[in-house]
Amino acid sequence: MATYVLIHGSYQGSWIWKLVAPRLIAAGHEVYRPTLDGSAERKGGLRREITLKSVGQEVANLLFYEDLHNVIFVGTSSGGMVVAEAAAQAADRIRRLVFIDALVPLPGERVATINSRPPYDRSELVYGVLPEQARGRIFEDLPPDLQEWALVRYTRQPLAVVDDPVDLREFWSRTWQVHVLRCTRSTLPPQAHQQRTADKLGGSYNEINAGHYPLLSHPDEIASYLLARA
Repeated sequence: MATYVLIHGSYQGSWIWKLVAPRLIAAGHEVYRPTLDGSAERKGGLRREITLKSVGQEVANLLFYEDLHNVIFVGTSSGGMVVAEAAAQAADRIRRLVFIDALVPLPGERVATINSRPPYDRSELVYGVLPEQARGRIFEDLPPDLQEWALVRYTRQPLAVVDDPVDLREFWSRTWQVHVLRCTRSTLPPQAHQQRTADKLGGSYNEINAGHYPLLSHPDEIASYLLARA
């Protein structure tokens, strides 16, 4: 039996894994899918103190208090950054890392630079369009029924997690077993960024013909990919 810890990305919560997790459990594995501080059902706790370091520490604490070992640690989108931060804090508990269309910045690098956008307004606590403006801009590559289901769960995200310059020196100084899966119909993070993650960490690189939310649009394929790495 393997242990999977699944980390969501921007505008999401643990619900983004709702279609993938049962497939892993049905195969006999243990699955944890936490919602990060300030996201989804935890949006009521939004505050300026939520940073990449703090959410990484929270997930590392989960691994400790649940006494998890040999973890297959999976992150999608900005969740890749959280996986990197938490893995550096709990390296002895990690078996392998899986990045699905994910951001993994180098030390000092900004997500704004990677994604070729201006920095967000730091007077704000959150980033992302207002919920009433999300239709056609967020989850737009999903089939209509899934898009509607996801849109009503959309939440704006704690800004500092993705807009501060990252300090992942400890993560990049270590050796990991790494697998990168890029979604070819997604423009961000760029292909070059994801290829760089695989190359610099000596990991595998694969692609799937999907948009940025394959956990919903292609749950069978994502589950199969993860099960192959159990």
